[in-house]
Amino acid sequence: MQNKLFIISNEKIFGSDGNFFCDNLDMKSTPEGLKKNFDIHILGRNSRKTRSHKINIKKVTLSKTFFSYMYSIFKSFKEKEMKYLIISISPFTFFACILLAIFKKKSMTYLRSDGYNEYKNILGFVGPTIYHIMFSIVSKTSIFIGCNKEVLKGRKGKIIYPSQLTDKWFLNQSSPEFNKIKLLYVGRVKVEKGVYSLLKIIKNFKIDISLSIVGAEKDSINSIKQENVNIYGIETSENKLIELYDTHNIFILPSLTEGHPMVILESLARFRPVIIFEEISHVVGNKKGIFIAKRNSVSLQDKIEYIMINYSKIKEDMKKNNLSLKKDFLKEFENSILNFN
Repeated sequence: MQNKLFIISNEKIFGSDGNFFCDNLDMKSTPEGLKKNFDIHILGRNSRKTRSHKINIKKVTLSKTFFSYMYSIFKSFKEKEMKYLIISISPFTFFACILLAIFKKKSMTYLRSDGYNEYKNILGFVGPTIYHIMFSIVSKTSIFIGCNKEVLKGRKGKIIYPSQLTDKWFLNQSSPEFNKIKLLYVGRVKVEKGVYSLLKIIKNFKIDISLSIVGAEKDSINSIKQENVNIYGIETSENKLIELYDTHNIFILPSLTEGHPMVILESLARFRPVIIFEEISHVVGNKKGIFIAKRNSVSLQDKIEYIMINYSKIKEDMKKNNLSLKKDFLKEFENSILNFN
């Protein structure tokens, strides 16, 4: 008999003819990776917009309102031996955690990013205060799993480093050409991801450069019109995504806040150096091939030119990286849930 796992998410999920789709790859791949040993039930918020990644899980409940969201959790209480996994802290998942605590249901909360910074970038100076209240209460009623120590803020919790890397990422690795700088960004187009800041910075560049943005929604694709900037939607094919890394020479992650960005692992696996900005310097760790720039055109151009001149040495350093695999991440995650009482 399989273990029962109820995954409570703030993710917006699109449903059609019994199929379900999301934009966050982690919300697809993690439940799918766990379904071998768990009977998975996902709770998400209903999306009117179509989404990109098909979730290969049969039991998915979509709630249109806060009350239907909470009622879906309440209905799950009739199931015996149910384990509860909350994905990130948001107003919806916060009250879900409170409901679970009231009915003496134990839960685990998976923190994928630094909510303090995210809420600051979204809500301004009041954001961290709002998040702190939710974070403090959840820390007393749920067991934390964090993608790094930074997101736990000194609280107790299990650290599991996520990864989407399969063996395919390490096949046919090649060195890029630097006759023209081709920057690549893979991720959402949102304010907290720093994309709009990056667009302003590269406008002032004096060198020949192009930027490809992969992962934009339709409204973002239509709103960004800048010379030498190419906008693409979310890429669901692993082969095509690898090809995108290979046809560019530097990966750039302009985010204002990050937990454990898996796109960095993907870039390093393809021997493409990474440039980040100072706000997320904590993601470097012991990984080779990541360079920190100040958020201005002069500093960013300096880092690019340094990489161009020193790529051969940088590649040798990147070969020393010990990059975690998706299968190892899922196994550790699975063991953490199974051992949770």
